Amino acid sequence: MPTSVIIRPARPTDYDQWKPLWDGYNAFYGRAGATALPEEITRTTWQRFFDTYEPMHALVAEAEGRLIGLTHYLYHRTTVAIGPNCYLQDLFTAEAARGRGVGEALIRAVYADAAKAGAARVYWQTHETNITAQRLYDRLAEKSGFIVYRHA
Repeated sequence: MPTSVIIRPARPTDYDQWKPLWDGYNAFYGRAGATALPEEITRTTWQRFFDTYEPMHALVAEAEGRLIGLTHYLYHRTTVAIGPNCYLQDLFTAEAARGRGVGEALIRAVYADAAKAGAARVYWQTHETNITAQRLYDRLAEKSGFIVYRHA
C-alpha cells in the first residue's frame, strides 16, 4: 500500500466524499436505482457514527486529500465471552484504489480498534460470489463454517 494512504476515523465533514463510496458499496450489493436505500437510512447511519451512545464506528482510507475506502463496524455483547464481539459490517474501496492494500489496511485498523475495546473476535460476512474479496479475507481470517440465515 502506498505510504500516502491514511486510515482514520470518519469525520462529520467527510460526508460528501463518504457518500459516493457508500453508494458504490450499496450498488455492489444490488441496492441502487429502484432498490436503493432510502435517504433517511443513509442519513441515520451517518449520524450514528458520531453518536457516543451508538456502538457503530466508521473508518475511512484517505489518499491525497480524497477518500478512497470505508469500513463500518459495530460492537455487541455475546453469550460466550465477557468482552464484546466486533462485527465488520461494510468494507468498500473505490475502484481506482483496488489492489493497493487499502481493504487490508482498513480490516487491520478494525482489528486494532477491536483489540483496544477488548473484543473477543472480529467477524464479517460476504456474498458467496464475491471471489475477489474472499481471496483477501482468506489471508486475514479463517472461515467460521457458519451459514447465515435471515428472515425479513
